Order: sequence, then C-alpha cells, then structure tokens
Amino acid sequence: MTLSTLKRHLPIRLTAVALTLALVACAGGGEDTTDGEGSSEGGSASSNEVAIDGSSTVFPIARAMAVEFMEANSDVEVTVAFSGSGGGFEKFCAGETDISNASRPIKQKEIDACAEAGIEFVEVPVAFDGLSVVVHPDNDWAACMTAEELGKMWEPDAEDTITNWNQVNDEFPDKALALYGPGTDSGTYDYFTDATTGEEGKSRADYTATEDDNIIVKGVQDDDGGLGFFGYAYYEENKDSLKVVEIKNSDGDCIAPSLDVIADGTYNPLARPIFFYVKTSSLEEKPAVADFVNYQIDAANSGLIGEAGYVPLPEDILEKVQVRVDEKTTGSIYEGGSSVGVKLSDKL
Repeated sequence: MTLSTLKRHLPIRLTAVALTLALVACAGGGEDTTDGEGSSEGGSASSNEVAIDGSSTVFPIARAMAVEFMEANSDVEVTVAFSGSGGGFEKFCAGETDISNASRPIKQKEIDACAEAGIEFVEVPVAFDGLSVVVHPDNDWAACMTAEELGKMWEPDAEDTITNWNQVNDEFPDKALALYGPGTDSGTYDYFTDATTGEEGKSRADYTATEDDNIIVKGVQDDDGGLGFFGYAYYEENKDSLKVVEIKNSDGDCIAPSLDVIADGTYNPLARPIFFYVKTSSLEEKPAVADFVNYQIDAANSGLIGEAGYVPLPEDILEKVQVRVDEKTTGSIYEGGSSVGVKLSDKL
C-alpha cells in the first residue's frame, strides 16, 4: 500500500487480528484513537496498547514496524497517528501518548512542558532522512539551487514581495512563484527553515501549508510555477510526476537526494536524523512499549526503514542508541537546540 493511500486513511488503528485500516473522524492531521482515556502515567489505557502520534515524516516507519511487530505479538495493539512533530509533542507532554514521532529534536519549550507535567522521556534516533525540494515536471530552470536561494523565497521578508521566480535568481524566468510546504507544527518545516532562512520555525505565511504531504504533492503537480518540500520517502513515491531540485552542498556540488548521499552526509544541509521519543514511565511499566521500542532499533528490522524510504542508522550508532534505551537515559542530546549542521555520531 502506498504512502498516499495510508495518509488518506489516517489515523490508523493497527490490529493484529485483521491489520485493517479504520477511517475515523480526524482533526489536525490525525487523532490518537486508542481506547480509553490517556494519562500522564501511561498514554494508553491498557498495558498491551501502544499509543503513537507525531511526525508525518516518521509515520511510514512507525506504521511498517507496527504491522510486523503485531504479526509476531497478537496480544498487542499499536495505534499510529500523525499531527506533526509539534502537535505530537503537545499530546505527549499532556500524557496522551506513549511515543511521539519527531522529524526534529524536541524544543526547549516542549522539554519544559513535559517537565511541568512530570513526564520524563528517552530520545531515540531511528533513521536518516533528506528533505526533498520538488518542482513541476515542466520546470527546466531550477535544476540546482542553493540554500540561500531557498531562504530568499521562504524567509519572512519575502511575504508578498518575492512572488516571481526571477526575483530569486535573475536567470530564472518571469514566472509566478507558488509555494507549498508543511504547516508550522511540522518538524520538517522547522528543520527546513532553520537550514535555509536561518530562523527555525519562521517563514513567510503566504504559502499553502498542510500537515498532509500529499496535498503538497498535488499542489506542485498541478502548478507549473510551484515549489514544495517534504521528506525523501514522499519524493520517492511521486518521482514520476515531480522533479526534484538538486541542492548545492558545502563543497559547492549540486546533489540530488538519494539514500547514499543522505547516508554519507554529502546531501547537506538538508540531510537530517529523525526520532521517536518514548515516555520513561511507559518504557518501565508497559512491556508492550518496551518491546516495540527495542523492535524499532533492532538492526534485524532495519530493512523496514529502507522499504519506507529512509536510511537506516549504521551499526555503531545503533549500538549507542541501544545503550540509551537500556539505561533509560533521559533528556535530549541536542538540549533543546538545532540539529542542522550537527553530526548525530558526535552528539551520541
């Protein structure tokens, strides 16, 4: 089943009995659908339930892992939904979920919110991703762009001012510019703005914003002056109907995203680690949560990450991640700061 089909049917109740998709009323991209009331002690009512929300970028990994995990654990039910990294942290720090997926590190204000609620967490890197900038297939001018050019079109001062492609680069044509991107609750939005405008979470507001990456895909497909961005998996799924823009990296080379260049770091500055955060109390008190966390970071299951369109973590990093989980090391290795330009291996 494609990512597009999955997203249209979110949020998802994944059950070991039928592994079916249940279409339910949703708001803000997807609501947690676990039975019972969430609590600051657990996140889901039953010790055999695992409640997950957060990043739409990390969703395909969590969904793939949940399906396989429940095939081997028929007594466990995993609920996976998405409301963006920021929306997921709101639920997580309110005690509504066990695990929060995130496509950027937790922010200081979110750390503070969790601390105020008495919620401790373990930060778990799960894979690498490369933000993919896409344009309409007929776009024959934006073959390679710099982070500075992207910043020029997305920065706050560009609102109602930079409305044409030739304002970004005078070699580009006199063509109306239309922008499509994740909403402000998205970790992808935060990372992209940090890497391009230099101000995390700040951009022009006059763009089509959505937590559903498929709306971005459709917008650019239908607009020959359009440009959008999202995680690599969504480009891979739609590469026959979109054109990816190469990004000039720190060595001055124009690089298109691929699993290899995301893994080796040459696709910079748009390559990044992605995460999930698990509540310490859930990890300690709910065996289903602990088992599912360990399942996701088991190297034997890394093929599911590749199938979802992302880059598995190398063995040396996985070993350090496993130690963090085993020792229940709380807090963030980024201390509420940015991961742009920071090597995950150095932080671990």
